[in-house]
Amino acid sequence: MGTDVLTIGYLARETATKVETIRFYEKTGLLPAPARTSGNYRAYGTEHLNRLSFIRRARDLGFSIEQIRALLGLADSKEQPCEAVDAIAQEHLEAVDRKIRDLKALRRELDRMIGQCRHGTVAECRIIETLSPPRMHASNTGRRA
Repeated sequence: MGTDVLTIGYLARETATKVETIRFYEKTGLLPAPARTSGNYRAYGTEHLNRLSFIRRARDLGFSIEQIRALLGLADSKEQPCEAVDAIAQEHLEAVDRKIRDLKALRRELDRMIGQCRHGTVAECRIIETLSPPRMHASNTGRRA
């Protein structure tokens, strides 16, 4: 576009962000509300494009909305030391490491279940058996006969 006025569609295309998501970011305050044209259309500027690109990159890296809000606040105060930014990134890295450990444990369990498969019938399937709740006997139900 030749002018500094950018449409919401342009922002969406340039950042691979859905229009609804851009509106959500505006509503939550991550993206400042744009000016309006005489026809009441949103009129974004390059600062919106840059901020939305920042948000998208942070989301792609898995940062939460609140972490992004904090990072944007810090990015807007360039004279501050970056320890707070480092702390947010370190916290996120630790969360990613926890998820990786959890996924590895999940993978081991699935591999174990699959390894027990004898390729018989579903009635004999160790995977189905593992996923099914334990069968309760009448004496275990708390009911009196």
